[in-house]
Amino acid sequence: MTITRVGSHCGARGLPQAKSPNKQIYEKIELWRNCKLEGQFLYVYLGGIILKRTWAEEVRNVLILIAFGVKEQGFREILGTAEGIKEDKSGWSSFLSSLKQRGLQGVRLFISDLVESLGEFYPEALWLRCTVHFYRNVFTNVPKAKVEEVAAMLKTNHAQGDREASLQIAWLVIDKMNSMKLKAAAGTVEEGIAETLTYTNFPREHWRKIRTNNPMEQVMREMRRRTRVVGNFPDGNSALMLVIARLRYVAGRKWELAKIHEHASADRRYNYRRSTSRVLKNAVFH
Repeated sequence: MTITRVGSHCGARGLPQAKSPNKQIYEKIELWRNCKLEGQFLYVYLGGIILKRTWAEEVRNVLILIAFGVKEQGFREILGTAEGIKEDKSGWSSFLSSLKQRGLQGVRLFISDLVESLGEFYPEALWLRCTVHFYRNVFTNVPKAKVEEVAAMLKTNHAQGDREASLQIAWLVIDKMNSMKLKAAAGTVEEGIAETLTYTNFPREHWRKIRTNNPMEQVMREMRRRTRVVGNFPDGNSALMLVIARLRYVAGRKWELAKIHEHASADRRYNYRRSTSRVLKNAVFH
């Protein structure tokens, strides 16, 4: 019996090779990741998650940048992801450029930590510094025994009904912190408090959802929970693909059915739609 080489009869050269399941999945993920963005997104949340990857037998960090937006009707949608080295200007610039090329438009407000390149791509959009992250920055210069007292003062500041009242309270808080010999923390408040009050330029019924980056933090917690079992990724692309695959699942099963006013009454939902119409009519807020 003659034994022939399998490759000579299985189309090793002449017939197209079957794609591996992983390759097919990656191609679908890439199509989803680069699809055109339709409609206007009033609010956009930006964030990044750091995972571990193996590089030349060393464990290094890999950063995955994530963005999701809220449309006029209140529905949330994952906008995009990208691999970055760190959350610096070049990394965010590349990511924002890709979102703009894919059709991200109508943005009135970005909610995130500091992103230097926002003005280059969306000069008319406002930026809101997450109040929760701002508090954490202040607390780094506050002794543990005084954190609770300082937190109460900061929360009072953000509990006011308008921007002017909040700024007035802020100066009282700064004076109080200086009297408590917390000059570094008081300086942080003085320098950044205005950046945390941008939400007051928008309809009041939106404030609870947009004044922090908590919706993005929820996404990050889900990503960490899902990637923790992997440990160290073999490369950055595999980390990116797993995060995207999970985000795609979340977008299909959860986010498309979840609204920013998901637990609101019928009257509040009507007010939300009416208030988003007001946001659309005003391209820039001062």
